[in-house]
Amino acid sequence: MLTQEIIRIKRDGGEIDPADIAGFVRGLTDGSVTEGQVAALAMAIFFQGMSRSEAVALTLAMRDSGEVLAWPELDRPVVDKHSTGGVGDNVSLMLAPIAAACGLAVPMISGRGLGHTGGTLDKMESIPGYQAMPDNALFRKVVGSAGCAIIGQTGNLAPADKRFYGIRDVTATVESVPLITASILSKKLAAGLGALVLDVKCGNGAFMDSPERARELARSLVDVAVGAGMPTTALITDMSQPLASAAGNAVEVRNAADFLSGAARDSRLMEVTLALAAEMLVSGGLAASAEEGGSLALRALEDGRAAEIFNRMVFELGGPSDFLEGFDRHLGAAPLTVACTAGKEGYVTGYDTRGVGLCVVALGGGRTRPGDPVDHAVGLTGLLPVGARVEKDTPLALVHGRDEDQVAAAREQLRRAVAIGDAAPELTPVILGRQD
Repeated sequence: MLTQEIIRIKRDGGEIDPADIAGFVRGLTDGSVTEGQVAALAMAIFFQGMSRSEAVALTLAMRDSGEVLAWPELDRPVVDKHSTGGVGDNVSLMLAPIAAACGLAVPMISGRGLGHTGGTLDKMESIPGYQAMPDNALFRKVVGSAGCAIIGQTGNLAPADKRFYGIRDVTATVESVPLITASILSKKLAAGLGALVLDVKCGNGAFMDSPERARELARSLVDVAVGAGMPTTALITDMSQPLASAAGNAVEVRNAADFLSGAARDSRLMEVTLALAAEMLVSGGLAASAEEGGSLALRALEDGRAAEIFNRMVFELGGPSDFLEGFDRHLGAAPLTVACTAGKEGYVTGYDTRGVGLCVVALGGGRTRPGDPVDHAVGLTGLLPVGARVEKDTPLALVHGRDEDQVAAAREQLRRAVAIGDAAPELTPVILGRQD
């Protein structure tokens, strides 16, 4: 069928045949479908939506646009996790080695930060020597020997998604639920997973800012993944405040190193990490219940096996052999560290979490366009949780930056992003729901 006919059908609310969807994705990959046609179909889908069968067909076609991995050499279940993105969300850095320590294989293909959200890949690249884009031979070797590898998407995995997303990004169609669904799942299916666990963020630091939108995305992701043959569950988690007490790249790696070593563990971060680990272990058949999975994950964390696996993964992907022992020596640090004080007495009652993320971007620690450079050393540490009691001189956070003007601007932006009130607020649970 002509591409313009496919666009017309969707524009008028019709359902596109799976064969025509596959043909469109072939044209998306080889360039025979123009940028204008891609944008037109994306906008039609944005307004008209897609049925479950259409979304499954689009996901499978984008999966098949490039290489599809398989792991016949592994003798353990292959399971991964995906987060829809937030601020201070460094869960993957702890979760992958915890799950591997419990007997799963975790080939974690992660993305870079964009806009106010951080990217796991940017965080890992703050480790000197770390190969975030290894060839397939090294990727397979590390997953086989360490049990996990956190890397970036290669050009051979779901290349149609890369072009589609780039056009969606500049045509205001990123927020389409079926297109988000196909984008996420095509890459995960191409990774050859046996099962997937999703962390769908909800709140003012998430792309899905309301519980209703978060549940809609979680339902879509689970339904389409299962329809495409991949067992999947989702947790809906709160992103109305930064998840970790750090936001940035190297600062979040330091936070993860402290978490893995037991030096310090943010309570909400701990709860989300263990809950997702439990889901992964149940999905992989290594735990009979979430309670058992959580216990296994906690044991792997506290007995040091997860830390050992993280260190091994870093070393085998080119990083320092003693990374966890000497991470302060290995990670870059910004030249200026300045406290952002509360300026009044009271309680932290809430966050403009998106504003916190944009504060990191303004420091140079994030990007507003794909391909922008990132300063791995800058960011925020010591972010107080909602409910914390503060005095006028209590630091809301420490700002790590390159120059005084930059740091001063970030402090003012952070102050605007933190609400302080006279009464202690009612605290929001971090696990808001589950979808299977």
